[in-house]
Formats: sequence, structure tokens, C-alpha cells
Amino acid sequence: MAETLTPAVDTPPPASTPRERRGWYLYDWANSAFQTTVITVFLGPFLTTVAELAAGCALGADDCDGYVYPLGIRVAAGSYYPYLISLSVLLTVFVLPVTGAVADRSRHKKRLLAAFAFTGAGATVAMAFVTGERYLLGGALFLVANISFGAAVVVYNSFLPQLGGPDERDGISSRGWAIGYLGGGVLLALNLVAVTMLSEDGNPQRTLDLARWSIVSAGVWWAVFTLLPLRWLRDHPTAEALRGGGNVLVDGFRQLGRTLREVRAYPLTLLFLLAFLVYNDGIQTVITLASQYGTEELKLGQSTLITTILLVQFLAFGGALGLGALARRIGARKTVLLSLVLWTGVIIAAFRLPAEAPVPFMILGGAIGLVLGGSQALSRSLFSQLIPAGKEGEYYGFYEISDKGTSWLGPLLFGLVFQLTASYRVGLVSLLIFFVVGFALLALVPIRRAIVAAGNTPPRVL
Repeated sequence: MAETLTPAVDTPPPASTPRERRGWYLYDWANSAFQTTVITVFLGPFLTTVAELAAGCALGADDCDGYVYPLGIRVAAGSYYPYLISLSVLLTVFVLPVTGAVADRSRHKKRLLAAFAFTGAGATVAMAFVTGERYLLGGALFLVANISFGAAVVVYNSFLPQLGGPDERDGISSRGWAIGYLGGGVLLALNLVAVTMLSEDGNPQRTLDLARWSIVSAGVWWAVFTLLPLRWLRDHPTAEALRGGGNVLVDGFRQLGRTLREVRAYPLTLLFLLAFLVYNDGIQTVITLASQYGTEELKLGQSTLITTILLVQFLAFGGALGLGALARRIGARKTVLLSLVLWTGVIIAAFRLPAEAPVPFMILGGAIGLVLGGSQALSRSLFSQLIPAGKEGEYYGFYEISDKGTSWLGPLLFGLVFQLTASYRVGLVSLLIFFVVGFALLALVPIRRAIVAAGNTPPRVL
């Protein structure tokens, strides 16, 4: 019966241009450098080392149990960066929905995108001044950069429903993800080549300096490549924004309050968000803990881990495009469900990997790359179908919270299981629950009815 429903509002596809879409893709190329070079590889070890210096530990020390005292709070130097990550996640929970509400009320979303992107890029470039024992400066800059990164992504994602009709968004989103993985991989490869060529054995200060300048390069990359999206994208203000009047920030808070009250009218959209929250937490945990699993359980060297990271980046480019093409044939939801089955296979294969065997680990990394980009890209485009018209920014604010705000659940489960079993393998296999439950919840969403309930036109293939 649900298959025969017709949408409440049948709106034609937006009139976007190929140039505008290319601009949208290029922002993914621009900001992915921050995620790969800064977050994935360099920032954690860099800030931890700076905190250790502030705690009185000399460079090159094998063990350091010193403490630092940010705002008078006693913190182990090795815990400083994880605590910063947790704090940034907590702050984004409050910032991102408001950002989305303001974006929906603004006639100039491009200006918002520019403000957040250049603020984040500027804070990243300013890491050049994090020398010696300036761990507090490094932490403050990271918070600004990471929150700005998330806010810019909310504004960026809110352009997606305006770039194409229901049948085009899977392809648009997949190409954006693919180009993002390619851009992030290119800069990371360049930085790793520079670090390899310029490092000196027995000179940890040189290694620290190279890490700092690699981080700075990501800020420069982010800022420079944001210029073309800002030139090519066009503002598509909502009817509410065109009516104008009042203060955009104040009106944004009011609109957010109304949306929080009204969102209960879209229970199927909320069910999709819950499914995404669960299975995406599993995905993010696998990505986050893969290096630790490779180092501690499989006894693999740093060169193997770096090679695998690069392999994942470049294969994710093809994987996003490949699963996007599959979605055109069988529909986005079925493709995401298939990707969750593949993720389950990845977990089982990782559990059975032999220790001290680099090749199987890299092959598994390649499999992760092939499924990673598509599952994320198609989740983003599928959600775009479930958003009431004119509220893209707000709903993508909630979506980004689901993406980042609960990413502690998987690591928490992994940590508890490891503490009880002293086995990284059992800890890893415990993550299967996220993919199984996420699959079940997504399978329960009557996606065509959910799209219609949001007032949108369903694509031909679901």
C-alpha cells in the first residue's frame, strides 16, 4: 500500500548547473585534507608530544606519566588529545543544529560556508605557532578548527537537495565523497613522502616539526581549494529566507525550537536517523581503531599502517563511484543495506587475520576502502530525500550530530570488552552488533512512505 502513495508536494528538480555541481564536489576535495592529514594521522601524536613536553618529558622518552594542568585540571599528558576530541564532540552537539537553522534562514549560505571554512582553515594554519610547550594553544586551535569543520559540513550538505532532483542525488553525493577521498589522499601522500625524505634518525625534534608543517599544509589546502566552490556555487534561499526581517541568528534559534517540536511529525525520518546513528558508529569505530588493532594485536609496523591508510583513501574513490552506480540500478537503501552486509564480512575477516602478516591486512584495508565511501555517500543522499523542504540545514545539523556526536559508543564497547577479555580480537568482533542492529533498523524504514511523508517526490528506484 505504501508503494502507491503520492507526495504531498511535487516540486520540480532545482535548476542547478554542471559548474555549480563541480564547485560542490570541490569543497569535499578541499576539506577532506583536514580529516585525513590532521585528524587521522598527524594531530594526535603531535599534540600528545607537545603536552608531554609541557609535562616535563624530554623528546624521545619511551615512557611518560607526567601531567598537564589545563584550566587547573590535572590531566595525564597522554589523555590530553582524547579529552579534546570528547570536548569538541560535546560542543558540536550544541553548535551544529543552530548552524543549520541559521543557514536555512540566510539568503547567503555561501557566506556562511566561507566563514566556517576559512575560520577552520585559519586555525589549522595557526598550528605553526604551536611550538615548545604550547599545548593549550594547540588545544584551543584544534577546538576552533574541528567545530568549524563540522559547521561548514552542515552548510555544505544543505546544498545537496538544491543541486538535483530525487533521481540525481545519489550520483551527486557519491561523486562528492569520491573526489573528497581523492583530495585527502593526495595531500596525505605528499606529506608522508616529505616526512619520509626529511626525517632524521635520532632527531625527534625534526619529526615534531615535520608533523606541525604537515598540519599547516592541510589548512592551506583547505583554504585555497575552498575559493572555487565559493565562486561556482549559487545561493538558493528558502521562501522563509526571502521573506527576511529580523535577526538571522535569533530567528535561527526560534526556528530550531519549532523544528524540535515538529520533528515528531516525521517519525520515519527519525527512524532513519536512529539507524544511521547505529551503523555509522560501527563504521567510525572500525576506522578509528584499525591502526591500534594493527599495531597491538597484529604486531604490524608503521610503514604497513601508513600504506594501508593511503590504500583506503584511494580505493574509497572508486568504491564511492561504484556503489553510486549500483544505487542507480537497485536503489540507495538496498545498496546501503548491502554495504552493511559487506561491513559485517570485514569484521569477521579482521577477526581471523593472522599476526605479523602485512599483506592480508592491506587487502582487508582495500576492502574497507571499497565499501567505505559508498555507504557514507548514499546515506547522505538518502537522508536528503527525508528532509521537509526549506529545512535542509537544520536536518543536516541533526544528521551531522548523528555522524559525530555518538562516536564514543563503539570505542566504549570495544574498550569494555577488551577490559573484560584482554583480547583485541574479541573487542573488534563485538562491533558486529552495530552493523546487525543498524541493518535491522534501516530495513524497517518504509523509505518511499517516509519520503512522501516529508512532502518530497520519491526517486524512481529505491
